[in-house]
Order: sequence, then structure tokens, then C-alpha cells
Amino acid sequence: MAEKRAQHSILEVFDLESGTRKTVAEFDTVIEAPNWTRDGKQLIYNGDGSLWYFDLETGKSTRIDTYEATTVNNDHVLSFDGSEIGVSSGTGGSWASKIFRYNLETGEMQPIVKKPLSFLHGWSEDKKTMLYIGIRMHGLKHTVHVYSVDLSAGKLPYPEKQLSFEGANDGSEFAPSVEGKPDVIWYNSTASGTMQIWSMNADGSEKKQWTFDDSRNSWFPHVSPDGKKVVYVSYRGEDLAPHEHVPDKWVQIRMLDLTEENPKEQVLFEMFGGQGTMNVNSWAPDSRQFAFVSYRK
Repeated sequence: MAEKRAQHSILEVFDLESGTRKTVAEFDTVIEAPNWTRDGKQLIYNGDGSLWYFDLETGKSTRIDTYEATTVNNDHVLSFDGSEIGVSSGTGGSWASKIFRYNLETGEMQPIVKKPLSFLHGWSEDKKTMLYIGIRMHGLKHTVHVYSVDLSAGKLPYPEKQLSFEGANDGSEFAPSVEGKPDVIWYNSTASGTMQIWSMNADGSEKKQWTFDDSRNSWFPHVSPDGKKVVYVSYRGEDLAPHEHVPDKWVQIRMLDLTEENPKEQVLFEMFGGQGTMNVNSWAPDSRQFAFVSYRK
């Protein structure tokens, strides 16, 4: 029998200027993947199959009613304007993940991708395109690739476009738009063997590898709101296969400084976590802090 994962979750914030970690709350249950709201006042995390608001001032959590999305997982994405959140969840008690669009202001819920297994990771600034990881059968084997869906098509089923073709892929996320330049997607891929950090244009062109430490497997690149930094989770290579992202491992949180001509990997800190720590973008609006979850057995 597989060992039960750590159940004690520690919601933390890291401050880049001071280089310090701050605990904001602890939970005797599994919570995962905080998003930071655009007003800077709340975090949104998942736990027990639901989404929750966490008020940074009062320290209180409030459940968000996501209706038929009853088994919400750790792949949820705030729109750039903060008015909506994309949710990955099963329905009817199943964990077979599909994708929904939830308006935080009106409470309206819309299905977007009804084909399981689909895990949302990115949403364009104009809200016309969602990025997600699709686990699909190709021939006799499962593949894990980056897909996009065009929400301007009008109605379901929205057209699905495959953007990655080599290796196993995950964590696809839009960087903030830069005027006059193509939109850029950051993701992680085993296209070069181990899991490394990559980017590509929104149409799937000009793929570029950014990390090259083959002793590590790196996951879930998150671009700061000012577009200057990328943070991600890095596993020791001997702890798991390149395509795996499991909980309860000693991992490093690493960063690339995109203001440097040739960014080198910086180790910010080491912690006990992995799956659930930082699956989604958790940057504060000021690009100075980011939230994450560590665990304790």
C-alpha cells in the first residue's frame, strides 16, 4: 500500500527583497496551489475537492461554491483581470478532470473542456484562449501535451489545438503580454530527456529550453506580473522519474531573472513539498512576493 501523503499543510509567503519565508496559516488537512487575487488581499487555494478564499488580513477561509465542479484539483487559474477563475475538476464525485470557467463576481459557471483528462494552467490576457494539459490516447499509449482552446469560437465544443509534440509536458502558462511581440507560453517538458523549463510562442513556434540541470526535474514555471522573473519547483532527479510530480519530497524553489542576458538558475530555498506546493501562478500583484504550500508529516 502506498504511504499516505503528509496531511499538515503550511501556507507560506516568500518575500524576494528580504529573502524570507513567512507562515500565514497552518491546516491539519491537505491544501494546495494558492492563487493570489489581483487586489492583493486574498489567496485562493483548493482543498477537500473545493476552492477556498483565504483572507490575508483576518486569516479566515471561506468556501467557494463551484456547483457541479465537485472535485476541484490543484490546476486553477485566475484571469489576468481577476474577475474569473478557470477550474479543473471532475463532476458527480469523479476525479476525471474537465475544465470550467467561473465568474467570481456573478457566480456563473460554464463548462469549457468536457474531455477528460484535462488540467488547466493558463489563460490569455484577452481571455480568448485557455491553455491546458491533455492526457490523451495516441495509438496504444497515453501522451501528455499542451493544448489550447479558442473561446472566441462561440460555443461547445471549442476547437482544441495541440501545441507540444515531444516528451511529456505540463504547466503551460501565458506570460504577461509585451506590446509588439508574440504572446509567450512557459511550460515544462521532457523533450530533452529530464524535465526542464521551456517557452514557446502562443502558436507553438520557437520552442526554447531555459534550464539545463540534468540532476533535477523542474516543474510549473510561473512568470511574475511584471514579466521579469520566473519561479518553479525543482525535484532531485534520483527521487522520481522525469514525468512524475509527486508529493512529500524535498524540493527547491528556483528562479530565473529574465532581466539578465543569460539567466542562470537561482536557488531561493529548499522545502518539503512537491505536488500541491506551487502548481499554479501564485505571484502577488507587486511581483515582490509569491505564495506556496509546504507540508509536514
